[in-house]
Amino acid sequence: MIFEIGIGIGGLLVLVLGLLAAAIHILREYERGVVFQLGRFWGVRGPGLIIIIPVLQQMVRVDMRTVVLDVPTQDVISRDNVSVKVNAVIYFRVVDPDKAIIQVANFLEATSQLAQTTLRAVLGKHELDEMLAERERLNMDIQQVLDVQTDAWGIKVANVEIKHVDLDESMVRAIARQAEAERERRAKIIHAEGELQASEKLQQAAFVLSQQAGAMQLRYMQTLSAIAGDKSSTIVFPLPVDILADLAAARDSRR
Repeated sequence: MIFEIGIGIGGLLVLVLGLLAAAIHILREYERGVVFQLGRFWGVRGPGLIIIIPVLQQMVRVDMRTVVLDVPTQDVISRDNVSVKVNAVIYFRVVDPDKAIIQVANFLEATSQLAQTTLRAVLGKHELDEMLAERERLNMDIQQVLDVQTDAWGIKVANVEIKHVDLDESMVRAIARQAEAERERRAKIIHAEGELQASEKLQQAAFVLSQQAGAMQLRYMQTLSAIAGDKSSTIVFPLPVDILADLAAARDSRR
């Protein structure tokens, strides 16, 4: 009889300890517990010590830390019909634990799938040059679209970063040829602008020299000095135009 009573007390003690173990939960600082009572949403608890009524209540843990989600490589066709492969990384976190559990079956999977489709949709509206040169703006566009759509799930998308935009070899060569042609165009424009400026300066110099009678002779003397310093065996002496004019006038007067 005493033995049976001891077994009964021991069984009761085990049952009480089991109920306590099922009732007491400790949530970390970054965790929250979404509590359901008889299947209905009852509240969000945590962090710290949480007591749940066994059988009547159930709790789902939710991690509130920022999640780093790697978006797999997606095939994207740009607005100018160029096929590229793009992958990205998304940073998001749960801000409303009850919505993250009640409104969507698996918020991690749902966010991943939504990120893939949004990446293709947003980048498909832009040309290849914008994908390569304006990543910051594209990151903001994707982040804003995702943030609006995931708000109903209690999720906040903090940041989106496009990691790689991969092109096939033929497109890489085409871009290289385009860049080379652009550099040649700029070089020709710069050269033409230099020729134009030089011609304007020469025109101004000629005008100044023509206004002073002795200026041209002084220029001739400077030219002779430069020629004399050269080691060339051939020396050309420029003849002033004024002398030719005087000779022509003298010849006409003799006639």
